[in-house]
Amino acid sequence: MQWFRIIFYYVFYDPRIAVTLKPKTLSLQFQNKKHMASVQDFIPQPYTATDESGSFQWSAPSNLALVKYWGKKANQIPANPSISLTLNNCKTVTKLSFEPKEDNGAFSFDLLFEGQPKESFRPKIEKFFERVHPYLPFLTQYHFTIDTHNTFPHSSGIASSASGMAALAVNLMSLERLLNQGMTQEYFDQKASFLARLGSGSACRSVTGNVVIWGNHAETPGSTDLYGVEYTTVADVFTTYQDTILLVDKGEKQVSSTLGHDLMHGHPFAGQRFAQAHTNLSAMKTALATGDTDAFIKITESEALTLHAMMMTSNPYFILMKPNTLQIINKIWEFRAETGIPVCFTLDAGANVHVLYPQANREAVTGFIKSDLATYCQNGQYIEDQVGYGAANL
Repeated sequence: MQWFRIIFYYVFYDPRIAVTLKPKTLSLQFQNKKHMASVQDFIPQPYTATDESGSFQWSAPSNLALVKYWGKKANQIPANPSISLTLNNCKTVTKLSFEPKEDNGAFSFDLLFEGQPKESFRPKIEKFFERVHPYLPFLTQYHFTIDTHNTFPHSSGIASSASGMAALAVNLMSLERLLNQGMTQEYFDQKASFLARLGSGSACRSVTGNVVIWGNHAETPGSTDLYGVEYTTVADVFTTYQDTILLVDKGEKQVSSTLGHDLMHGHPFAGQRFAQAHTNLSAMKTALATGDTDAFIKITESEALTLHAMMMTSNPYFILMKPNTLQIINKIWEFRAETGIPVCFTLDAGANVHVLYPQANREAVTGFIKSDLATYCQNGQYIEDQVGYGAANL
């Protein structure tokens, strides 16, 4: 139980959780004019053009939250703000083909995953279309073929909902841009992120930018619960940061994201956690801006352990880390203490470990991973990635 005590010391005796939150009204840049934000801003005016049929193809990456989003309100609104690194190699590639149909009363689409029909994905896409239809009224006017695949193994245990929904959102926005040819790039990015959020909350951080903030944060001008905002004050060391994903458990997620977020309703430590996220986000912004890898490590690891502490103290409660997860964490701590290399870990809601380190230390850290950490991975497997930028039109 020593590891359990360590986690709770990290989370509940950290003085950073003492914070007073200040309310702040939301604002956004809409068509280059600043005004109060509203979902109404993303309901289009009548379209100025028509299009018969065609296709687009986009890739969108996964992203890695440093300050975690855990807990949400109605309509995919986060209970606390988050900040993430955009990945480069782990991405979803989606081709969207469309053609007009006569019946405008229902959604019509075929869905292929890795070239094969995937009926199990259909309910999620159907629900996504229902949510975004008020903002994309053309959805019932076309039949779509959605052909998608991931560049990382589907069985790797890495959540693909962020990259998948972001890729679909930018494809749909490409069609809307055809129908509304006066659309600005800024509006395209904001609405794509807004739509992606309605499919999977964290997907809004996979549209554009190396580092993205999502959620209203008093110390971040322009931040909003509606979509992700690029954070650009980032030291060079972090724009090329490396992420090696150690595949401790490649199985299905034990706890779905929806269930995990719901467990924060009535959680005994929810208030402290949400306040801590605001404080940690401010501190993380400073670390990223100044290139302070020591501060980056402390916040990133504390946030990872906080996420799992929330799950271990919810009702019902879960332990998603595996024994090998803990072995890896201890090995990373030992290596960092012995070498002084600023390598650290973070975790998603599962057993896999993300190992983060500067590009300048790549040779030493990858050697350490091969010699000391790969043995704790399922079948010795891990994925090498690094910071990327966002969705790309192919």
